[in-house]
Amino acid sequence: MSDGPSAEQVDLVAGRARAIRTRPAIVAIDGRSGSGKTTFAAALAARLPDAGVVHLDHIYPGWDGLAATPALLAAQVLAPLRRHEPAAFRQFDWEHDEFGPLVAVSPAAVVIVEGAGSSVGLARPYADLRVWLDADDATRKHRALARDGDAYRPHWQRWALQEEQVFGADRTREHADLILRTQ
Repeated sequence: MSDGPSAEQVDLVAGRARAIRTRPAIVAIDGRSGSGKTTFAAALAARLPDAGVVHLDHIYPGWDGLAATPALLAAQVLAPLRRHEPAAFRQFDWEHDEFGPLVAVSPAAVVIVEGAGSSVGLARPYADLRVWLDADDATRKHRALARDGDAYRPHWQRWALQEEQVFGADRTREHADLILRTQ
């Protein structure tokens, strides 16, 4: 079992991101939990010298917040970036189940937004490049629980049901510019 994206996959997305003329170029890395979005975003950012990364794990409003996240992302981060204004979001404090401090999004030529829901609904029109990552269920669950362990284990099914509902209703995978298998 591979731990993530191939160098060829990352190079493909980096080339497409460099070709985007809009600045900042917004690249959404979407997919189900454990598909490799965070790993892919880190590898992509390493290939793009002026890239910043926004992690949706910092924006989700708790374990039942997947459906609400695209609107938060669009209003707090993506719309201001498009207007060339400062962007910031309230970081969610998972331990206290509430929003915490305001986090500024650093200006960058390319902004990589990674997380389930990064190209859904209200967030979709802002993404210049939408990448969907796929992996089979067993691989995804293994990766997610290896990453987050006991903190995530009791919520795995709860989150998976939200993914099915949100991605199914939105047909997110069908709207992707690229679909990449990460195993």
